[in-house]
Amino acid sequence: MNSMKIQLNDGTEMPQLTLGVFRVPSTEVERVVSEALELGYRSFDTATSYENEKGVGRAINKSGIPREEIYLITKLSNTDHNKNMAPQAIEKSLEELELNYIDLYLMHWPMAASGLFVDIWRQFETFKSKGLTKSIGASNYRIVDLERILNETDTPPAVNQIELHPLFRQKALQEYASKHGIITQCWGPFGFTKYKMFNEKVIQEISKANNATPAQVLLRWYYQHGWPVAGKTSNPEHMLSNLNFYNIKLSDADMEKIDAMNLDHRIGPDPDLVDG
Repeated sequence: MNSMKIQLNDGTEMPQLTLGVFRVPSTEVERVVSEALELGYRSFDTATSYENEKGVGRAINKSGIPREEIYLITKLSNTDHNKNMAPQAIEKSLEELELNYIDLYLMHWPMAASGLFVDIWRQFETFKSKGLTKSIGASNYRIVDLERILNETDTPPAVNQIELHPLFRQKALQEYASKHGIITQCWGPFGFTKYKMFNEKVIQEISKANNATPAQVLLRWYYQHGWPVAGKTSNPEHMLSNLNFYNIKLSDADMEKIDAMNLDHRIGPDPDLVDG
């Protein structure tokens, strides 16, 4: 089902649709990932700070699905933002996941005020060369952060995972990344915490006109823009419904209406303020 893959600058591919497990409790995540695998999901996004890597790995290992058919993303915690701790952190993630390698290892936040992310990125390059991860990338990086990585290290990020949705297009950041061969993966497609993107009038109208759910409309919007997306749901019915976004097609007019929703309105945390 999860058929579309996107080529990365290091020669690997990532699925267009990823299931995120942010705030899925460790006691529930194995069930959620197992059900998702049965439905056809093959890409999952976790992080050390989510404290649920163990359950994600357990579901993958119990599934019987060949490892190479599953794409796994995890992230370095802010608390490990020290170049001497990063090697221990990735080894701990692999231990928790009970996997031999990670597909995409991200630096969760730039933590720019600490001044360490470039040094840590050089450690990430080593992780890739050792085969601990197939790809390395950034998360929540701004243009200024990407510039430093591109200018001061040998390996550009394969991915920058950022908050990007109809109300917060981050067009300059996305275009800068694209210019430098960095794929933008979008998180928060359905909103963040108490805010739900489904409630936006434009999304509801397009949903009704296309006989689709709001989630399907949003996922299709990302798909038609060519952006990979990490969306979250722990409900099996919603998981299956979301996969069916492939079966709808938004008109040019629909796409333009959703594009026009942009208010430069951030819903999630601001990288300028995340430093711990």
